[in-house]
Amino acid sequence: MNILILGAGQVGSSAAESLVSEANDITIVDVASERLSSLQDRMDLRTVVGNAAHPSILTQAGAEDADLILAVTASDETNLVACKLAATIFNTPTKIARIHSAEYLAHPAIFTAENFCVDFAICPEQIVTEYIKKLMEFPEALQVLDFASGKVSLVAVRAFYGGPLVGQQLQELRKHVPNVETRVAAIFRKNRPIIPEGDTIIEAEDEVFFLAATEDIRFVMRELRRLDKPVKRVMIAGGGKIGRRLGKASENDYQVRIIEYNQKVCESLAADLHNTLVLHGDATDETLLESESIAEMDVFCSLTNDDENNIMSSLLAKRMGAHKVVALINRSAYVDLMQSSGIDIAISPAQVTIGSLLAYVRHGDVAAVHSLRRGAAEAIELVAHGDTRSSKVVGRKVEEIKLPKGATIGAIVRGLSVSKNTPSGTAVQEHEDHGTSAQDLQVIIAHHDTVIESEDHVILFVINRKMIRQVEQLFQVNVGFL
Repeated sequence: MNILILGAGQVGSSAAESLVSEANDITIVDVASERLSSLQDRMDLRTVVGNAAHPSILTQAGAEDADLILAVTASDETNLVACKLAATIFNTPTKIARIHSAEYLAHPAIFTAENFCVDFAICPEQIVTEYIKKLMEFPEALQVLDFASGKVSLVAVRAFYGGPLVGQQLQELRKHVPNVETRVAAIFRKNRPIIPEGDTIIEAEDEVFFLAATEDIRFVMRELRRLDKPVKRVMIAGGGKIGRRLGKASENDYQVRIIEYNQKVCESLAADLHNTLVLHGDATDETLLESESIAEMDVFCSLTNDDENNIMSSLLAKRMGAHKVVALINRSAYVDLMQSSGIDIAISPAQVTIGSLLAYVRHGDVAAVHSLRRGAAEAIELVAHGDTRSSKVVGRKVEEIKLPKGATIGAIVRGLSVSKNTPSGTAVQEHEDHGTSAQDLQVIIAHHDTVIESEDHVILFVINRKMIRQVEQLFQVNVGFL
């Protein structure tokens, strides 16, 4: 696929890295030549220096041959204009735009073919906000990811010493949760993946990924580790785009405090948030944290634009007694380092966002993609089409499907229609008006004898991203399928 990426920032660079590794032809455009030089030194791609909203630059970048344009510059207006030009001048089939402003997102008509011709709009700040909000709902989890319109969840937890399953084989899981269907999709031990089998023994400190119906997640989690007390008090460092969104999304559920260094931003936050205490100060000020009872905080989220500030404030908050600390870190090298520090969860915005982009690029009918383990693994939701003659998966048992080693089918959702994508970048899946109702929807945890039917949403865990293309090819129907 010929892909044109506009913007070489964190999101653009991460997208380029993911897509280049999947044998796509990538061209990336940015006004900063030094950024492009760095990317070209590390990856097999083409670069063009210039303004992505100029037709001449798009022509130079090969927009007339592009299958997809990914406009992820820092400017909403540049992204919108680029998509409009791609549609009207170059007739590009698919246009994706990164949109920051809630003003634009509140008016979906802006993105229609009659206006800026944006096929899919993503808002990284909103995606990250929803990601953190899930972690607050499940404070024991390292990751919480939704599939099939929220009907199925993939949760990562760290097994603890003395836990009910530590030292036992996975096949014992059914004895612990006899009335709940669940499946361990993967285990990471000392950063190395282990393909789970019935006789696999869970060890303390293992990172365990399991799938279950969302309504059963908390019950299953209790068997893997000690449940934390529900979150009540939240402190946020940084009142920028993500901090503000998280405050607004959380203030009616938790006691929220935001620390912001900029006086004018504090005033804006105080006017915008009604149940949040806004504090003017420095989140690395030990005296301020102590005076605001940091030791009583269930969650401390450091969400400023400065990686070093987020790291230091999170480490300080943890040392002073905050129960769980979350740090937003843009530099990928820092994210890897922080996983072994006192920070409970280090979040890379680019890695959280990349799944929303990959869902539009992948071959076959991909409903959702989630990047795991900082991009090393993926969870993917594919829709099966066709019949036993035209498909390699429909009408076949799970054990009969020739998956590459390291790829596992975890769950199947039956009764969902094809996904539709909203301007916010989140997937909305609707039940068909005829033949399917919410009561008919089934969440099936996959076993060796489970048979896949046409239109099933199949959730797979892939421990190595190099296998993705093979998995996608399995779900593609033959040319003769109508």
